[in-house]
Amino acid sequence: MTPYSPSELMAVNAARLLTDGKVVFVGVGLPNLACNLALRTHAPNLTLIYEAGVIGARPERLPLSIGDPTLVTGAAAVAGMYDIFALYLQRGLVDVGFLGGAQISRTGDINATVIGDYAGPRTRLPGSGGSMEIAAWAKQCFIITPHQKRRFPDKVDFQTSLGHGPARRALPGRGPQAVVTDLGILRPDASGELVLVALHPAATLEEAQANTGWPLQSAPDLAATAPPTADELALLRALDPDRIYLK
Repeated sequence: MTPYSPSELMAVNAARLLTDGKVVFVGVGLPNLACNLALRTHAPNLTLIYEAGVIGARPERLPLSIGDPTLVTGAAAVAGMYDIFALYLQRGLVDVGFLGGAQISRTGDINATVIGDYAGPRTRLPGSGGSMEIAAWAKQCFIITPHQKRRFPDKVDFQTSLGHGPARRALPGRGPQAVVTDLGILRPDASGELVLVALHPAATLEEAQANTGWPLQSAPDLAATAPPTADELALLRALDPDRIYLK
């Protein structure tokens, strides 16, 4: 079996969540890499939408940001940022929003704004960008983040994007439906609490529980994910030869 890094493990498993023919609003970082891997493997008919205004992107190389010029070549359309949000996202045309986050709460709230108190934070993060709207309006969201206790608090320090709290009932989207980490995959139960539904190779339930800031529950039929294949890893590494995202 070809050795792989935690970032490669997350990207491969995140890519596997995407099914062909879906419309995906792509976030920066590992979500960007996962979506482009899926496009080149099992889901060639994905429609990738980028916040800067590109619809149906088919980049020849991995875009380094949402405004990378490589997104334009071969795209179905190029529009303004207002059009992307108002005419696509808010009309219910986006099947999946793919996001990251510094903190993910028990109910799937995302924090990408500050660590600590907002008025005097220990760390100021990049902020929302379009993630608040994506989490609210996309039919469902997937999240990628390393599985560390500081990243999975019971409650986030700042609610950048809504998960499955009471306000979810007023929003059209179903919210986070999968969180991919370097230990496994979490999904919300009927109450909206994230539970562990699958473990990656070599990971244990005890390890996942020890790295979660609430008493993490596991599904009765806890699954095991398949390790990344040699082909998946080769494509992933060709996409990111400088290991910008796979560091």
